[in-house]
Amino acid sequence: MEDIRVLLVDDQEIVRQGIATILRYAPGIEVVGQAENGRQAVDLAFSLTPDVVLMDVKMPVLGGIPATREIIEQLPETRVVILTTYDTDDLVFEGIKAGAQGYLLKDVRGETIVEAVRGVMAGESQLDPKVARKVLGEFQRLAGKGTRSANTDADLVVEPLTPREEDVLRLLVDGLANREIAERLFLSEGTVKNYVSAIIGKLQANDRTQAVVRALRRGLVDL
Repeated sequence: MEDIRVLLVDDQEIVRQGIATILRYAPGIEVVGQAENGRQAVDLAFSLTPDVVLMDVKMPVLGGIPATREIIEQLPETRVVILTTYDTDDLVFEGIKAGAQGYLLKDVRGETIVEAVRGVMAGESQLDPKVARKVLGEFQRLAGKGTRSANTDADLVVEPLTPREEDVLRLLVDGLANREIAERLFLSEGTVKNYVSAIIGKLQANDRTQAVVRALRRGLVDL
């Protein structure tokens, strides 16, 4: 299996170097380029076609959100994970609407960044717990308006979750990664992955984020 090719984008060189060091020791991940602003990120993305872009938000020349939009429009197979210090509502929602598959804050642990890179390549959404609450709260607000999508979710026939799957689902709502769930429930990470896959299947979702949204809409869990 080929290494996951990552492009780092941040206007602070020390931040790029720090992330590059973290990823250098992660098996199966290769940093193929670094950019100091959004315009440079777009140009490098087109020339390098990375698998994943770790994107800062506020940068000179071109910001991370419009850069994300350009990259996703031209390179739909490339995944973008926003990695920033900002978690204001407008930036979170604009980043996700631009096509980012993940939104992490820079105070996360290094292993969380590694898990995010691998997770988006596996088709999972990667949201910081603080960000997840904002996003899921917005979904819940929209669901309360009786939108067609909310009604569709409510009409789905869902296979009942086991007590252990319910435990895992509650921790998914809190935004915990598989490893953190495993530590909390005294399970192996592989076992947690199996539970998460089962939950996604039973809720007829595409990924863990959609599974949580559907669980919230059906009242299976609360924020």
